[in-house]
Amino acid sequence: MNARIAIDARIVYYSRGGIRNYTLHLLHGLAARDRTTDYRVLHSRKDASPPLPGPNFRPVSCWTPAHHRLERWALGVEIARLNCDLLHSPDFIPPAFGYRRSVITVHDLNFLHYPQFLTAESQRYYNDQIAWAVQRADHILADSHATKADLVSLLDVAGERVTVVHLAADPVYRPLPEAAVGEVTTRYGLAPGYPLFVGTLEPRKNLPGLLQAYRLLVDAANSTGPLVLAGGKGWLYEQVFEQVEALHLADRVAFLDRVPDADLPGLYCGAGVLAIPSFYEGFGLPALEAMACGTPVVAADRASLPEVVGEAALLVDPDDPGDIAQALERALADAPQRARMRELGLSQAARFSWARTAEETLAVYRMVTSEV
Repeated sequence: MNARIAIDARIVYYSRGGIRNYTLHLLHGLAARDRTTDYRVLHSRKDASPPLPGPNFRPVSCWTPAHHRLERWALGVEIARLNCDLLHSPDFIPPAFGYRRSVITVHDLNFLHYPQFLTAESQRYYNDQIAWAVQRADHILADSHATKADLVSLLDVAGERVTVVHLAADPVYRPLPEAAVGEVTTRYGLAPGYPLFVGTLEPRKNLPGLLQAYRLLVDAANSTGPLVLAGGKGWLYEQVFEQVEALHLADRVAFLDRVPDADLPGLYCGAGVLAIPSFYEGFGLPALEAMACGTPVVAADRASLPEVVGEAALLVDPDDPGDIAQALERALADAPQRARMRELGLSQAARFSWARTAEETLAVYRMVTSEV
């Protein structure tokens, strides 16, 4: 008899971020490899087109919103009737009941490392639930070995209860023809060769440090395009705009809010370098996407980023704007260095795939359901 597995995909309706994309890629990857398991896809009742990638995936409409303060109990009531052998919570917080076994994905523990980077409301939401969630789960997926190490050291999770399953760049991220790149960059009023940041504007991304580094480049009279910041406003984003004004960079920083997914490959390909100087990343998907496009990457030597970029990127101290500036200059102006980073980046990105993510996740499902 096939197992019945529920996957909590409510976040797909509520967010455009990385966990949403992870959930969608995982669903499609599972559908391509498993045509017999009875999958139930939990989705928001407001979502008119829930993700159903195969005939063995059935929708379950839920009233409980993602990240609701009572979702542990409310969602449990909603799914108890499903008689699930396994529930996978890609956004890490499972209901308190309503299933036999559970798997959760922990993407990062930023909120434990840097509580000052969160609003008080967000601190309450994450800090009050993470310790409970990792103890409640039968098994845990971590995006990186760095996140697994954090689970063991910060939350006393036994290492054998955690499986590292890396993420991947979507196949749309690849080197594009010059005409296709020009169509995108022209639409945004950009000339190719600009330094680029992709991600939510929030404190852990270290945008003030990146802005200081960019100011150093400008002051050194290095010819560089505008700094392009592509991403929506997260929590405590105001410091970014204050820093732009304080550094007199208002006419040299381009804010691209909520860039359509279809435009991102062109923006990556048109960039001279991607900067990801974050204090903490559970995986750092933009680094992988940029490398898949052949764009050099400057990344912080912190958390998961060295694991993701390997030898392909220039690693920097995120607390040192001068170090970031020097790496940006090398990536932008040193032609042999750029060529080397391009080739290494393409090779590094090719090591990751959503097919592998789905296969390794499915193996965990089968391991856990065999215990039911």
